[in-house]
Amino acid sequence: MPQKDSSHQSFAKSLYLGNILEDMVFPYPMPSADETETVKMLIDSFQKYAAANINSSKMDKDKEIPKKVLKDLGEMGFFGIGIPESYGGSGFSNTAYARIMEEVCTIDSSLGVTFGGHQSIGCQGITLFGTEAQKKKYLPDCATGKTIAAFALTEPEAGSDAAGLKTKAIPTPDGKHYILNGSKIWITNGGFADLFTVFAKTPAKDEKTGQDTWKITAFIVTRDMGVENGPPEHKMGIRASSTTELYFKDVKVPAENVIGEVGKGFKVAMEILNKGRLGLAAGCLGGGKKAIKLAVEHAKNRIAFRRPIAQFGMIQDKIANMVMDNFANESMVYMTTSLIDKGVKDYSLESAICKVFSSESAWRIINEAMQIGAGTAYMEDYPYEQLLRDARINIIFEGTNEILRIFTALAGMEGPGNYLKEVGKSLKYPLKGLGPLSEFAIKKISRDVIGIGDRITKADTHLKKETALIEDSVKELAQNIEMVLRKYGKEIWDREFIQKRISNIVIDLYAMICTISRVTQMIEKDGLEKSQYAVTLCQSFCERASRRVRRNFRAMASNDDERLKDIANQTYELGGYPFDRY
Repeated sequence: MPQKDSSHQSFAKSLYLGNILEDMVFPYPMPSADETETVKMLIDSFQKYAAANINSSKMDKDKEIPKKVLKDLGEMGFFGIGIPESYGGSGFSNTAYARIMEEVCTIDSSLGVTFGGHQSIGCQGITLFGTEAQKKKYLPDCATGKTIAAFALTEPEAGSDAAGLKTKAIPTPDGKHYILNGSKIWITNGGFADLFTVFAKTPAKDEKTGQDTWKITAFIVTRDMGVENGPPEHKMGIRASSTTELYFKDVKVPAENVIGEVGKGFKVAMEILNKGRLGLAAGCLGGGKKAIKLAVEHAKNRIAFRRPIAQFGMIQDKIANMVMDNFANESMVYMTTSLIDKGVKDYSLESAICKVFSSESAWRIINEAMQIGAGTAYMEDYPYEQLLRDARINIIFEGTNEILRIFTALAGMEGPGNYLKEVGKSLKYPLKGLGPLSEFAIKKISRDVIGIGDRITKADTHLKKETALIEDSVKELAQNIEMVLRKYGKEIWDREFIQKRISNIVIDLYAMICTISRVTQMIEKDGLEKSQYAVTLCQSFCERASRRVRRNFRAMASNDDERLKDIANQTYELGGYPFDRY
């Protein structure tokens, strides 16, 4: 029997069917020796440059990255690390790109956001969907930093719901240009970028009815076409990065500047963000590492009651959980980048999962580091408070974590939905309006489908208990998916309490599997004794993650969702908190 092409499979989506595609995640992927050496050299040169030239605290206070720093880093090749060599970039793998982004964000988050706004999403559309002519025209200057790119999707009335865009691009009568009118908000690099990937509505015909409608199209728009920006936004964190509004008033864009196909801009935006979220996740990993280092140094040196606070149980609890979270985050990020490097086509869920987990774990880690640092950490003279301010945005941008949880749940249910006929069609692009499912007849998901490949056979035997927890949970996940589809039918799109539980279960399962795969690779390479620290981390993380999974499963059947909705609705009616002691 011919084997199915694994490049079109999604590991995370398979979990919804009760399947564990372990060949996709075992053995844990390792970068090539040549690329590892090259990346280490680049990171070493960056660290030396940063030590002498980058003052993160000063940039935060000045609310600006010095132009010389950007120019120098451009000459060092940092603006082209993710751009193919054939267009002037370094052509690094997604894994190498993530590792470098991690290091940049360890030094300064604003710098990481600037790089990410340029490469992860700014010119990514050209790399992924551009014509050969577009790539040759724009990417070489993007690679050197001569041209800085930005991603322009968000509008005052359209954030996560891309269908709400107001910006329009009308073709000229001769079809050679589009006239672009509208505005965008909160655009990273907006104050100095030269090139923008802009999303706008263009006239179209409805494929079914033939009626006039609008569809989203992606464009390459350069500043010299007449793009204007507003003043810098005053932000809580990442203050040195440029964030502005953009204005398009009768901007004339050549028709050859369409990215991909006319009317297919939603797909372009989603694919760009899928990749961009991994750069963000890697950046969160860097911030977490920095916070752990600060916390450990302070805990070892701060004396209270005649001994270092590192010896107190509550501090040890914090440190242990911080390290576990970051270890799991790291395992997930580099598993996912390696899946892309291996040619896997569908990594949308894995990317969203990494973004959610990494941004929230970084926030917890940095918050705990600040608690360990106590009064000292609250002062501007120390780096904790800037780390905390910088980290908060990660939970919001490139898709809020609430929207990504909805996406993770609904897109994951597309597979089971295919067995329920019409569900699959309605769940294919769950962010595109989040509309109700079409009517369908509920059918039982085949038990012949659920249960194929539901074992983990390649994990180290010392992690047998942890793999058993995953196997049992994956089966139960598939059963719960069937249950909710049978129970709610077309209403599943509006059951966000359930969606949140489903997505949280899958996030934890993916984190557990990636961590087990990584530790198994460590044991095979270095032996059990040398890997014991990682084994302990893995076991403790999996135990805690499994507890969360069990709680979410229990809440699928017994919860107070309706009571919570009632409290929220009454609070809306009252206009806020209604109680007062006097």
